[in-house]
Order: sequence, then structure tokens, then C-alpha cells
Amino acid sequence: MKSEYRNAIRDALQKALNLRNFPSQVSERHNKPEIEVSTKELVTQPVTITSDSEKCFIESSINSARVSIRFKFEEADQLEKLQGKTFLRYLTKRAEDFLIVRRIPLDGYSFSFLITNKHIDDLTKNKIVDFILIFMVDVEKEISSLKISQNARGRAIASEYMKLFG
Repeated sequence: MKSEYRNAIRDALQKALNLRNFPSQVSERHNKPEIEVSTKELVTQPVTITSDSEKCFIESSINSARVSIRFKFEEADQLEKLQGKTFLRYLTKRAEDFLIVRRIPLDGYSFSFLITNKHIDDLTKNKIVDFILIFMVDVEKEISSLKISQNARGRAIASEYMKLFG
């Protein structure tokens, strides 16, 4: 099931990232991402891919694409939700280091990427697609390991505390 979900995202990203240079219709002499500007005639039909409790929303235009991801921890217990939000907040505060990370995700999503034609020119499309897919897997692994280590620490503290009464 996971591989079908990831393959569907890979295919949709390959189609959505066919970007080219296009000057803005709103602001003269600027090349703004059309997906972020209010003009909608250059925006293609968005694609939503879902799997169990995960969701990926891909919007593309002539010169930019926005990929928004909702991770499964959003519907998990409070501890996992808190760890996930904290971890992703840490990453979004360092958005400059990742180049394609959007600082504020779309409403209802955990994380967003903004890819422009300049990113496609500087990096290759396949590397960007691979980065997004690897990022999704790594975030899930990291949050899972954080939860496991938190539970192990809690168990160790509880057993030490119970030794005082035993």
C-alpha cells in the first residue's frame, strides 16, 4: 500500500514539475511563482493523493509547483502529534537551508514545498522528486523513533520510581 502511494506521488510530481520560465502577469519585471499569485488562469488542476491517514496535495502552474503533505501523525495520539509538529516546526524555521521548503504549510497540511523553475534549472527534476519522497519516509521514521525513545525513557523513570516503594 505504501509503495503504491509513493509511486503515485512520484508520477504526479514528474508531471507537475515540467516548469519553465514565465514572467509574472501581476508585477512587471518580476518572475513570481504563479502558484502563489492570485492569477489562476496559469494554474493546472490540482492533484490529491491519499493513503490511509496520509495525504499529498500537488498544485502546479507554468513556472512553479506547490507540494503539501499531511503526515499520519496528525491523526495519532497526543504525544506523537506534539513530537511531529515540533519536529516539522524545527525544519520550517530552517527553510533557507532546504531551498524548496515553504515556511508556512497550506491549511490542513503538515508541511509544504514550493518549487520554481529556477530550482528545476539548478537541481534536476528527478533529484527534487527523490528528495521529497525520501523526506516523507525520513520524517515518519524520525517521529516513530522519537516516540519509541520517549516511551523507553518514561518506562525507565517509572521503574526507578517504583523501586523506591518496592
